[in-house]
Amino acid sequence: MKFDYKGAQKVDLIIEGGIIATVNDKTGIVSKDKVIVIDKTKIIFVGNKTDAINVYSANDVIDASDKLVLPGLVNSHTHTPMTLFRGVADDIVLKDWLYEYVFPLEAKYINKENTRLGAKLAFIEMIRTGTTTFNDMYYFTDDIAQVAEEAGLRAVLSEGLIDFPSPNTKTPEEGFKYTEDLLNKYKNNELITIATAAHAPYTCSPELLKKSKALADKYNVPYHIHLSETAWEVGIIKEKYGKTPTQHLDNLGILGENVIAAHSVHLTPEDLKIYAKRKVGVAHNPQCNMKLSSGAAPIPEMLAMGIKVGLGTDGVVSNNDLDMFGEMKTCSILHKFVSNNPTVTSAKTVFELSTLGSAKVLGMEDKIGSIDVGKKADLIIIDLHRPHLTPMYNLYSQIVFAMKGSDVETVIVNGRIIMKENKLLTIDEDKVIAEVNEFAKEIKTLKKYKLD
Repeated sequence: MKFDYKGAQKVDLIIEGGIIATVNDKTGIVSKDKVIVIDKTKIIFVGNKTDAINVYSANDVIDASDKLVLPGLVNSHTHTPMTLFRGVADDIVLKDWLYEYVFPLEAKYINKENTRLGAKLAFIEMIRTGTTTFNDMYYFTDDIAQVAEEAGLRAVLSEGLIDFPSPNTKTPEEGFKYTEDLLNKYKNNELITIATAAHAPYTCSPELLKKSKALADKYNVPYHIHLSETAWEVGIIKEKYGKTPTQHLDNLGILGENVIAAHSVHLTPEDLKIYAKRKVGVAHNPQCNMKLSSGAAPIPEMLAMGIKVGLGTDGVVSNNDLDMFGEMKTCSILHKFVSNNPTVTSAKTVFELSTLGSAKVLGMEDKIGSIDVGKKADLIIIDLHRPHLTPMYNLYSQIVFAMKGSDVETVIVNGRIIMKENKLLTIDEDKVIAEVNEFAKEIKTLKKYKLD
């Protein structure tokens, strides 16, 4: 039953009851009889109901009894519009996957309209599975930003700069101009952070790499890049520059605290020392790395060295979904298997990677990633009345090893409820699905992509 809050201080939302996992070392798991008070975009109180009832009155109260309240999940690396191509390039090595399937499809079909459509489909999936913040590298970034704002999601967005023409820009110079315009356009935006991005060391010249990093440093924003994803990448960079990709970027002065290095699978001991010294953040994508047989990133070693690590899904052409709960389970199990050590990447550790860990990688730990007073009100509520979540002995084990994205019931971003009791409030789901299926009809006519 909802409390009758009678305080003089009017607030927008109070969440009462339930179990609260704060991802805060001081409070840890907060038991029942606690409330979260939200006003405008921020959390202003987390504590006892008895301390809140005569202080606050709310426009809305959510009864979370028999439910679980978590910080919103943070996807540290993805390519959202690639939902349009889900399933078209499976069971292929990464080089062929990229050059024979992905790049040709993007060149032919990615434009403003289709980018917006693919992004909308991704946002539906992310909201439904509890992601409230995502870090994206793609094309037509302004369109993704507009759609993300409409959906109510928090996003770090970057235009993928590359040596050859992209679907959005014909030259790197156009890409730099486009990026800088967006950096100025969204500099005070509540939900959108514009970053800079270079696709990868093997698709970008040293000049492009340095210029894109200089732009990130000028505006004090993240720098997003794919790095050391495959043995093939390491081989071609060594052949061309005589160094590993990590050492190549370090020699160019690229690596630093604002760098988000996606994948980081093939790292030497010296590479790891460079990561630690330069305070590089790692976006770990275990399902993608396994599916493409790229390898297993040395995550336990990184964590032991104090390297920032967050969790991501990558795009759905290489995953093939955006469910961070599935990514958590895979992450924990993968590293136990590879190391032959069941104690590494514990459930609690992996849950933290998907929340505060990813927030640290994005440079946003002061705003998101945990349930703390003063942070943004980015929260998800889980329905615990499920057979696969019964009984519960260890909350973190339940979250990582048993929970599914479909268990998410309510999603709040920046204090705004964008899904309530499984009903999406900001996107027309049926309309988007129908439009994507219409788009896919032409892809299905192409011989290479015909269904077996």
